Amino acid sequence: MRRLLISLCLLAPAVAPASAQALNVSAAASLRNVFPALSGGPAYNFAGSNTLQRQIERGAPADVFASAEPQEAQALFRENLCTRPQTFATNILVLLIPRSNPGNVQSVYSLRSGGRRLSIGTAGVPIGDYTRLLLRRLRLSGVLSSNTVSEEPDVASITSKVALGSADAGFVYHTDALASRGRTTELRLPKFAQPAVRYQVCAVRRPGADTRGAQAFIDRLRSNAGRSALRHYGFGLPPRG
Repeated sequence: MRRLLISLCLLAPAVAPASAQALNVSAAASLRNVFPALSGGPAYNFAGSNTLQRQIERGAPADVFASAEPQEAQALFRENLCTRPQTFATNILVLLIPRSNPGNVQSVYSLRSGGRRLSIGTAGVPIGDYTRLLLRRLRLSGVLSSNTVSEEPDVASITSKVALGSADAGFVYHTDALASRGRTTELRLPKFAQPAVRYQVCAVRRPGADTRGAQAFIDRLRSNAGRSALRHYGFGLPPRG
């Protein structure tokens, strides 16, 4: 009997209930600071929203998906791979420069003169699409030709490049600028050119998904506590509804 009890104790970790497993949350890179602050329990996968969408379409074990624009979440909904997406936050774009400002960038219009190292998001990534739309509205699309441009897979990579001085400027969200304060400076951009940046969240539909845990996470995100955390990290909030 004693040997049997010891054997059962040794086997216990291997047969832990599925409920003990962490909730898997796939979220846009710009949410990398606020989500862990809101809930430390889930296993997070932060990347470009389009990359995460492709991962889920290929069967990645995600339970929750949060994108930095509606396009990716809505596509998964149409494919019956997630529940109806809900808007939970907004943001604005800023131009980020290193604290020492080696490129002498005083405003977005400084980029007209060319010759600087500029970091932007790859086309298809929300920050990349938003940036190109903003530049078109400002009639500054030419700065992508007159400057040396590096295209990055997500906003975290752009922020890192600027903070490390590997780029003279980069287009990021206001929330990323707040997270890198001390190493960078944010330059505000004209309001009329700002795209409507909306974050959407949904519960992923797949075999074995933690549906209950996903809904609990979404409910917390949209609760007073969730909205307070989003506001604290610089996000805008949509009207309740």
